[in-house]
Amino acid sequence: MGGTGPREWFVIYLKGVCMGAADTVPGVSGGTIALIAGIYERLIDAIAGIDPRVLEHVPYLHTSDGRASLYDDLVEMDVPFLIALGMGIVTAVVVMSGIMHEAIKGHPVPTSSFFFGLIAAAAVVLYRYVSIDSVPRAAAALVGFALAFLLTGFTSGSSGTHSPLLLFGSGAIAICAMVLPGISGAFILYMFGQYEYMSALPGQFISQLLAVVTGGDSSALVATAIPIVAFVIGAFLGLFTITHIIRYALSNYRQATLTFLVSLMLGSLRAPVITINSEVSELTPGVIGIIVAAGVIGVTLVFFLDRFTEDIEFGADQQPSRTESPMND
Repeated sequence: MGGTGPREWFVIYLKGVCMGAADTVPGVSGGTIALIAGIYERLIDAIAGIDPRVLEHVPYLHTSDGRASLYDDLVEMDVPFLIALGMGIVTAVVVMSGIMHEAIKGHPVPTSSFFFGLIAAAAVVLYRYVSIDSVPRAAAALVGFALAFLLTGFTSGSSGTHSPLLLFGSGAIAICAMVLPGISGAFILYMFGQYEYMSALPGQFISQLLAVVTGGDSSALVATAIPIVAFVIGAFLGLFTITHIIRYALSNYRQATLTFLVSLMLGSLRAPVITINSEVSELTPGVIGIIVAAGVIGVTLVFFLDRFTEDIEFGADQQPSRTESPMND
C-alpha cells in the first residue's frame, strides 16, 4: 500500500466513477463494473476486513503512537482504497442521478422502456447460473417473482411514500449491489418506488447547500438532508449486515438464492410497464418504435457488459474466479 502513488489513486477514483455511474441505472450493477475493472475481490476483502476495534485508537489520537497505530490499522484494512473508490462512486452518483432524474421526468416512456430492457437482459444474464430442478428452488422463484410483482404494483400506484424508515430500508438493501454483480442498487430503488425521488435529492442538496452558504434559508436544506441521511445510514449498516447475509446465502444456498434474485428482477418488470401504460394514451407506430428502440438499447448495453465477464463464475467464497466450476447448493 505504501507504494501507491497519486496516479494509482486517481485510477482507483476513476474506477469508482464507473461503478457509481453504473449503479444509478437499474439493471447495470456496480459490482459488474468492479469485475471488469479487476477490483471486485479487493473490494470484498476490504469490506469484510473492516474491524470496529480500530475505534479503540480514538482516545489516543492526541499521541503520536496513537495516530500511528490508527494509520497502520486503516492501511492494513485497505481503508484508503475504499475512500478513493467511494469518492469516485459519490461523484458519479451526484452527476448521473440528476441526469437520470431529468430523463425519467421529461421522457418517462423511452426511459422506462430502457429500464425494461436493462432489467430483462440482466435477468437473462443471471439465468445461466440458475437451475430450477427442486421444490425449494421453485418456491424461491415463486416467492421472488410474487414479491417483486406485488411490491412494484403497490409502489407504482403510491405517490409521496418516502418515509425515512422506508428510505433507510431501501439503502440497506440497495448497498447489496456492491457485493453482488448483476443486481443494481438503482434496481432496488426502482422496485421500491424510490428511484425517481432519490435521483432528485443529490442535485437538490447541492443547490440548497450553495444557497445556504450565500446567505439563504437553511430549512429546505434540512428537509432534503433528512431522507439522504436516512438512506446513507441504512446503506452503511446494510454494508456490514445484509451483505454478509447474502454472502452466506450464496455460499450455502447458491442456486436457491440466485433463483430468488432472478425471479425478483422478472417480477419487477411490472414497474416500467405500469409507467408506460400510464403515459401512453395511444400506441401509434411512432410510439411503438420509441418503446422498442429504447428497450433494445438497454438489452444491448447489458449484453455488451456481459461479454467482458462471461468467463467469470462465482466461486465458493462469493469472489468471482475465472473458472467453470458448477454452482451447486
